[in-house]
Amino acid sequence: MKQHLLAALGGAVMLATGLAAPASANYHGHSGGVTTVQITISCFRGPTDEIIWDRPNAVFIDSLVAAGYTFPEAHAIGERVCRDNATVNNPNAAIAVMNRIMAENPPGR
Repeated sequence: MKQHLLAALGGAVMLATGLAAPASANYHGHSGGVTTVQITISCFRGPTDEIIWDRPNAVFIDSLVAAGYTFPEAHAIGERVCRDNATVNNPNAAIAVMNRIMAENPPGR
């Protein structure tokens, strides 16, 4: 059964198909200030735990673009997060991977 898992750092809400989890991180923008962005991690998970069909959903890509990544960057990040063995049915791992990516390569850089 496919499930969405919408997880904030303090709690979780079950939804209905795939994996969805918000991740937010602070990064130092070019203006010299700190900016907080929220990314909705949403992956289509196939009918098995095998990483065959896994891909980022549009809401994930769109939230990355809205945060300041280019479309190619957003798509690559989505693929990286959604196709990671460690993130299958593990929203906390997906959040950790996304936070690490944002720390290493902040939007707009």
